[in-house]
Amino acid sequence: MRAAGPCGVCGADGAGRYRCPRCAAAYCSVPCCRTHKERCAPERAETPGPRPRAAEGQPRSSLAGPPPLEDILAEGDEQDRVPLQKLQLLGESEELRGLLLNPHLRQLLLTVDQAEDKSSLMKKYMQEPLFVEFADCCLRIVEPPEKENIMPE
Repeated sequence: MRAAGPCGVCGADGAGRYRCPRCAAAYCSVPCCRTHKERCAPERAETPGPRPRAAEGQPRSSLAGPPPLEDILAEGDEQDRVPLQKLQLLGESEELRGLLLNPHLRQLLLTVDQAEDKSSLMKKYMQEPLFVEFADCCLRIVEPPEKENIMPE
C-alpha cells in the first residue's frame, strides 16, 4: 500500500489519502475535497453544459459517466431520501472505511451496483454476515439510535 502524500489543499503532511477522479490531485477530507472541486481544472477537456439525460427506455450505461448527483437526489420517494449532510458522514467514518478494506465486501457491493435486479440480490446478501455488518454500520451513521432507546451499560 502506498503511503499518503501531503494534502494538495491544506498541505497536511501524509494526509492526502484521497484522489480527485478528474485530475488525481490528493486531498485529505470532505472540506478539502469541496475546496478542490471549486478550483479543479481537469487535465482532459470536458464538454461544457449539462450532462445528457437518459431518454425513456434508454439504459443509463449508454451515457458517458455516472449521472450527476442532482439527478440521483431528485429520484425516488422523499421519505426514503437521506440528506446529503448525512451521506457525507459515511465518507468520514473510520469504521466504515475499515469494513471497506475487505475485498469480499467490495466485490459484493460492486455486484449489487451492477445488478439489474438489485432488490432480490440485496435480500440474498442480507444473509451474509459481512454485508449485514456493513449495512448496520451505514444505518448507525445516517440514522443514529435515539438516546432514550439505548440500553444503559
